[in-house]
Amino acid sequence: MTDRTVLGMSRRAKGRLDWRTRLSAMVMAAAAVMIGADTAEAHPHVFVEAKSELVFDGTGDLSAVRHAWRFDAPFSSFAVQGLDADQNGILTQEELSELAQVNVESLKEYDNFTFLSHDGEDLSFADAEDYWLDYSGGRLTLYFVLPLAEPLALAGDSVTLEVYDPEYFVAFEMTKQQPFTLIDAPAECVLNTQLAGELDPMTATQLAAIPSSQREIPDQYRAMTDVLANEALVTCAK
Repeated sequence: MTDRTVLGMSRRAKGRLDWRTRLSAMVMAAAAVMIGADTAEAHPHVFVEAKSELVFDGTGDLSAVRHAWRFDAPFSSFAVQGLDADQNGILTQEELSELAQVNVESLKEYDNFTFLSHDGEDLSFADAEDYWLDYSGGRLTLYFVLPLAEPLALAGDSVTLEVYDPEYFVAFEMTKQQPFTLIDAPAECVLNTQLAGELDPMTATQLAAIPSSQREIPDQYRAMTDVLANEALVTCAK
């Protein structure tokens, strides 16, 4: 895996307070109702099953990252309360559209938990597009696309994608089958993945003791949560 510095963790963690305040309130209420108040005190507060695609354009350049994130049942159940406008027991994409917009606007404040680097430099994304929510099986799934600010030519080069929350407020677990996929990539491109590891027992116990009222984990833990990154390395030969 690539090295990630404590300084990098601090930069990525900037500005999370407002979103975490809103999200924490939802999680605490959902957890208290669905799984018991004691569990609501432990980090992480939200669990996401993720699948990510690296999308190439017609010229063979990397152009976007496409996500599908499925949220845990307690959070999903609370988040959709009051959204069934026609009260027919079915939540449509239209009924969930406002919530989808709130999600992507909020995620932007935290770099979408999506970190793309090339030659040691972080790459920027444009605003999320093609976003929508699905509610089935008692769980919400958020679909969205993050276009690169500028398409990246990768012939004879490589790029690294990481999906995770350095603060461990949200726990990301990639799908077991094809967690990362290349879409329309040149034949010369190869994908290698390394999924999130486990925190050592002492760190996990200490993080679990942090109450939800504390929005950011202490600085000394940020480097330790590096192991939680899900990483895709794409290398393209000339």
